Amino acid sequence: MNILSYKRAAGKWTEALPLGNGRIGAMHFGGVEVDRFQLNEDSLWSGPPRNKAPQQDVESLQKVRKLIDEGQYEQAADETKNMFGPYTQAYMPLGDLTITYLHGAVAKGYKRELDIKQALSSVEYTVGQVTYKREAFISQPHQVLAIELTSSVDHQLNVMITLDSLLKSKTVHMDEELALQGICPERCAPVYHDSNEQPIHYGEMGESKAIHFEGRLGVTVEGGQVESCYGKLSIQHATKAVIYLSIATSFNGFNQQPGKDFNVLTEKNRLCLSKAMSLPYARLKQAHIEDYQNLFDRVELSIGHERAESSLDTDERVHKFGTDDLGMVELLFQYGRYLMIAASREGTQPTNLQGIWNDSTRPPWSSNYTLNINTEMNYWPAEIANLAECHQPLLHAIQELSVNGHQMVRERYGMKGWTAHHNTDVWRHAEPVGGDREGDPIWAFWPMSGPWLCRHLWEHYMFSQDRTFLAEEALPIMKGAAEFCLDWLVEDGNGYLLTSPSTSPEHLFRSVDGQIGSVTKGAMMDLQIIWDLFTNSIEAAAVLGIDDEWVDQVKTAKARLYPLQIGQQGQLQEWLKDYADVEPQHRHVSHLYGVFPGNQIFGGTLLEAARQTLNIRGDDGTGWSLGWKMNLWARLKDGERIYGLLQKLFNIVGGNIEFVVGGGLYPNLLGAHPPFQIDGNFGYTAGVIEMIVQSHQGFVELLPALPSTWAKGTLAGVRVRGGFEIDVVWDRMKVRELTVTCTATNRFVLKTTGTVLLREEGQQDREVGAVDGLIALQMCEGQTYSLRF
Repeated sequence: MNILSYKRAAGKWTEALPLGNGRIGAMHFGGVEVDRFQLNEDSLWSGPPRNKAPQQDVESLQKVRKLIDEGQYEQAADETKNMFGPYTQAYMPLGDLTITYLHGAVAKGYKRELDIKQALSSVEYTVGQVTYKREAFISQPHQVLAIELTSSVDHQLNVMITLDSLLKSKTVHMDEELALQGICPERCAPVYHDSNEQPIHYGEMGESKAIHFEGRLGVTVEGGQVESCYGKLSIQHATKAVIYLSIATSFNGFNQQPGKDFNVLTEKNRLCLSKAMSLPYARLKQAHIEDYQNLFDRVELSIGHERAESSLDTDERVHKFGTDDLGMVELLFQYGRYLMIAASREGTQPTNLQGIWNDSTRPPWSSNYTLNINTEMNYWPAEIANLAECHQPLLHAIQELSVNGHQMVRERYGMKGWTAHHNTDVWRHAEPVGGDREGDPIWAFWPMSGPWLCRHLWEHYMFSQDRTFLAEEALPIMKGAAEFCLDWLVEDGNGYLLTSPSTSPEHLFRSVDGQIGSVTKGAMMDLQIIWDLFTNSIEAAAVLGIDDEWVDQVKTAKARLYPLQIGQQGQLQEWLKDYADVEPQHRHVSHLYGVFPGNQIFGGTLLEAARQTLNIRGDDGTGWSLGWKMNLWARLKDGERIYGLLQKLFNIVGGNIEFVVGGGLYPNLLGAHPPFQIDGNFGYTAGVIEMIVQSHQGFVELLPALPSTWAKGTLAGVRVRGGFEIDVVWDRMKVRELTVTCTATNRFVLKTTGTVLLREEGQQDREVGAVDGLIALQMCEGQTYSLRF
């Protein structure tokens, strides 16, 4: 069953249940006497776009490169700090919608659920002889949060409704409406920024350059009345009521100043509420479910029939049974797809570190977009899990980021092309962070985000085969990132090209002479990302029939990239030299990018070196780190090792404290870094598919990394590269049937041995044999093909 279920209300944020329509988010607590919906809107960030003087870093860049060549790594790190830039802005909470019931806090028969099949949250309990029910959803078609309140006995609904916020705000009430109006801070420092200045700075409402917002409530009732007074809506003696919330902000775009007129926001909200409230609740709910299920119902996963006790709360099931509960394995897989639909829809912002859910004005890492793994991991399931529409917000943000990235590269480095660094925000911050020399280069200075993000553009083409997208959107951005790499690369003195300065994100090395270093040259992750970008750019050009001087430059540079190295322990080196790791079990596995998500390393001694690297790193880690290792071991085709990782991931973590080991899941199944980060959920969902089907080597491989506990199952509706959707059925660890639906005329190549029985529409069944371990079939768009093994 696709349901998260609990017999108690949420006492903590990490126990509340997430709702969303891509733009509006809510965490539903489900209290008896006091119910809370903690609210977010995806464009609600601190700060207006920055207007600042250009920073010139050419001189510092040359100094850093010289110090690195001389082996003065600590001095190089110190000089790198002169190239730091301002921190990003922070993602803000909007506020709380609170419903207070006048029946007291004592109840019986309590049940709280999140139905991810329909994207509905519900609460049910009994007080005296009256059963009270609450149901909530956030509609994408109608852009409202809708909450239905009912009582089993007529006229027993007596509640008070309030809106409030941690942000600078005020409430406005009239007739049967209640509104919350406010502004975001003009700047908000990250929690790790230590300064004598106030970390949060506000302007004045109606004057501030920051984003203004309004949340507006409307209510309909049956058998009662509604009053608005003293900043509250009061529902008295009703049998049924529906609360509607619309939210509008003055965000005008990443490079535009936000508006300041609350009247504009009020008009938007009233129009939105009028449309939603004109429909019967049942029709509004049905439109929501149909829209949601159009995406969610595309994919099904079944891996056996063992199910845990359904009477247990969801977190109790995880704690008691772990990965032995195959139903929970399936639920967490679909939960990742639910969260993506809830947090990322066409026209919205991409998912940040916390998706769209945040209750703090100074959240961990500003709840921004962290580009050295986390933002990218958020979208690993998008294409393969048949949610390509949900990929669009990131693809659009990459285009916007490239605009600022072009300007930044030209001003700071005097180079061509574009890139971004460690973090970005709603304003598409492209610069290094770190503030006034206070950060550390291992996380503040990393200019490879642009090239990595380009992999998402290429992957969208590979799954869709959309040549118009490739020609008009993807390749121009990829070309700009490649141009930056061509300028950024330097000669090593032996004919090779490498990066300098270079860091391996968030990890330190110890040089032979004992220096603790962060900045060096030729970190292997850099070279793998650039190899990936160059390879994909060359292939994109070939698809479009482009063969010009720029393509020749990229081909030549790719051939001259410094080769990957194997170290003394048999591991894939993380840096140009075989430095000692300061933290051998560090959570980042950056230098395995070429295994996953890239495809540079898929066999031979380098793959074995990658295996040894993972052995040294170990199986512990944060939630997202476990998710990355899961996908890496899938590419290494070790299902039993992944099963061991899953046992660590299926670990209920209490609270929301910050540390960097012992990750897992919170009681509401959101990923625990800790603290909460959503990337672990998405890494898991992507990893499950990688265990069952892979297509990155130019052919489809089935069951490459299946653990023995998943001996029988079905995975239906997932996508593979080349323009195909597939359903695969297996039993006793062997494929029994494969159904392929062709979404773009292309050649389907399957890795297998022996013969298969092919059934295609309008044709007689025929046997097809493998040649050199592969079966290649030309397939036509719109046709479905069945293969029996």
